[in-house]
Amino acid sequence: MLTSYITLTLGLAFLGLGIALLRPNTWFREWRYIFRNRKRILIEDALKHLHDHEYRRLPATLQSLAGALAIGDGRAVELVKTLEALGLVRSQDHRLHLTEEGRAYARRVIRIHRLWERYLADQTGLPEQTWHSQAERQEHRMSIQEANRLAARMGNPPYDPHGDPIPTAGGDMPPPRGVPLTDLPEGEFGEIVHLEDEPETVYAQLVALGLYPGMEVQMLKASPERIRIAANGEEFPLAPIVAANVTVEPLSTAARRSETWVKLSHLKPGDTAVVTTISRACRGLQRRRLMDLGLVPGTTVEVEFRSAAGDPTAYRVRGAVIALRKDQADLIYVEKMESVNRKATAQESST
Repeated sequence: MLTSYITLTLGLAFLGLGIALLRPNTWFREWRYIFRNRKRILIEDALKHLHDHEYRRLPATLQSLAGALAIGDGRAVELVKTLEALGLVRSQDHRLHLTEEGRAYARRVIRIHRLWERYLADQTGLPEQTWHSQAERQEHRMSIQEANRLAARMGNPPYDPHGDPIPTAGGDMPPPRGVPLTDLPEGEFGEIVHLEDEPETVYAQLVALGLYPGMEVQMLKASPERIRIAANGEEFPLAPIVAANVTVEPLSTAARRSETWVKLSHLKPGDTAVVTTISRACRGLQRRRLMDLGLVPGTTVEVEFRSAAGDPTAYRVRGAVIALRKDQADLIYVEKMESVNRKATAQESST
């Protein structure tokens, strides 16, 4: 019996290997590409690490490089020697520094990576947890000329979907902006400008909570054990280590969006409102579908009725009745008509 089991297991293993070797676009081709280009990939990953530390004004060392690339110190030493011989890196006082050429090379790789993430976010329906890993592969395959053409087709976006700046074709980047969410004082408001996508486990938690760049948040409570914020009418508890991966731009009272904005899903049958914006968390095909339905800023929406099960809900938009699920209506922000009318009356009185 045991012999038969072992024979069957080995047979299935060899069958799986044979299928993988014969099928196109399998892991085998991926492995073969990495094997042939492993030295260049290692160099480019090293340059990205050094650029990240330089951009965030953190010291880059042999140890930080070895840790980031998951290689031993001996291999890291040989890698640094190669980078120095290529004129991409210089060592000084036990620190590693990019040369002008090394910085330009790093930003070309970063440009490809972030443009590809932008493309995946806006043009595909892929889950956002997969964007980074796919861009990690694409950054070593796509030429800068192909990346520039992609950027032109997308309108040369300045930021990737996580809020990281995309280097321009000339290699320019704006300075870092914002502060860690953990530094936002209690009671103050901020706008999320960046979500760190590494490590993946932390980023997955941020995605699961529904946080995204462009979201307004208020710090409710901050302690060494727990962070509590409010956003879009909901409260979110965060561990400090998770909150530290969120960057916000503090907002003055004047800079804040109107407090009268609510989610479309919060309206009751018979309510009328005006669309103010579509959440930035709504991207790609889903965003285009909502806009094609007429749900753009300034459009009047009437709530007709809810289905017997409570979801979806029927809305009248530009003379047509459409049905939206709650998760879709959650992405649309509106201002109730009575609030719009009050503002218009107040403005007329002031003039």
